[in-house]
Amino acid sequence: AYDLVAPILKQIAAVAEDGEPCVTYIGADGAGHYVKMVHNGIEYGDMQLIAEAYALLKGGLALSNEELAQTFTEWNEGELSSYLIDITKDIFTKKDEEGKYLVDVILDEAANKGTGKWTSQSSLDLGEPLSLITESVFARYISSLKDQRVAASKVLSGPQVQPAGDKAEFIEKVRRALYLGK
Repeated sequence: AYDLVAPILKQIAAVAEDGEPCVTYIGADGAGHYVKMVHNGIEYGDMQLIAEAYALLKGGLALSNEELAQTFTEWNEGELSSYLIDITKDIFTKKDEEGKYLVDVILDEAANKGTGKWTSQSSLDLGEPLSLITESVFARYISSLKDQRVAASKVLSGPQVQPAGDKAEFIEKVRRALYLGK
């Protein structure tokens, strides 16, 4: 079946730096689906790391959305350069029709389609550690419990945010932690 659709797929696929289309035969019996599942799991982990970096910069330094956009723009020019960092830098400057930053008004709930969970389950079946992706799945589950989180926040005060100190130094530490986490 792959040989029948490969010419079509190659015409519509993304193209790598070497000019070759990003299409290949992976194997029989759902091997391509498995690779896509793992890719999505890795993406879950990457998005969770980016979300945590954002939370540290926004909460620890009280960076404005413009400062966050600038920080992520700089990060995207170095070793953190990636599609997700690239779109994240753009998200910080998007506004709604009322002129409010979207990142400040979106609901803090993340849905999931199950591929992160499947990746974690597969790692458990294989006896392979996969803590970042599994914790990312748990974070999504917790984020979906909006009513419980709101109720808990009224009872539990949580930690008080302390100023992070030197701004440039803190940003660099977060950048390095993000790189290490990847």
